[in-house]
Amino acid sequence: MSTDTSPIKTERDGPILLVTLDRPKANAIDLATSRIMGEVFRDFRDDPDLRVAILTGGGERFFCPGWDLKAAAGGDAVDGDYGVGGFGGLQELRGMNKPVIAAVNGIACGGGLELALSADMILAADHATFALPEIRSGTVADAASVKLPKRIPYHIAMELLLTGRWFDAPEAHRWGLVNEVLPADQLMDRAWELARLMASGPPLVYAAIKEIVRDAEDSRFQDAMSRITQRQLETVDRLYSSEDQLEGARAFAEKRDPVWKGR
Repeated sequence: MSTDTSPIKTERDGPILLVTLDRPKANAIDLATSRIMGEVFRDFRDDPDLRVAILTGGGERFFCPGWDLKAAAGGDAVDGDYGVGGFGGLQELRGMNKPVIAAVNGIACGGGLELALSADMILAADHATFALPEIRSGTVADAASVKLPKRIPYHIAMELLLTGRWFDAPEAHRWGLVNEVLPADQLMDRAWELARLMASGPPLVYAAIKEIVRDAEDSRFQDAMSRITQRQLETVDRLYSSEDQLEGARAFAEKRDPVWKGR
């Protein structure tokens, strides 16, 4: 999926895909990089042999500072072609029904924080810092304005959006923005540990969970439940008709570990 000169490095270990944004000096994302990321995550989504992805940044200082302002000054339009999946290839990618872990290894600000918010779990190195500084440059953190008030207390989200202030990993953990804060030298080990745990789980169930969560985000409880029980969601309908669901019941009855086949 990647070459030595690509700003996106990929490493495949069985059912797990490691995606590293490696674009010195700061891992900022320009239009070309965003399009590559979209292709990488689209291929991950569509590959039946891949089950979990880890997203991290190259180096020790930056996860991602977001939009490449130097590229913008050189002609990259803010409203240009980001490719499939929108900015960073992940936050608008339709049908992403596989778990994604963000391993934030340093500064994550602006679009970089929005990229992390697109993951299902966020791990942070203890030196990682975060901010949404768009307010200071006269623009809006659009994706964060949609997502952040749904993830953390409203008034805290609004403070971060309206002031653009920096906050550290322990504060991010306190508000529930990140799952865990780890010493830098343990970050990737923990990410791989979680990825292997999920890769050993039932992929059809994960897909159903992710679609249910997306569908229910702006729905009334009973409307969401009706769509689930009436099998109106594709992933739920597939799960309820699958070999894996029967396997889960049989494994429980036989007191053994299930063998998930994804079908």
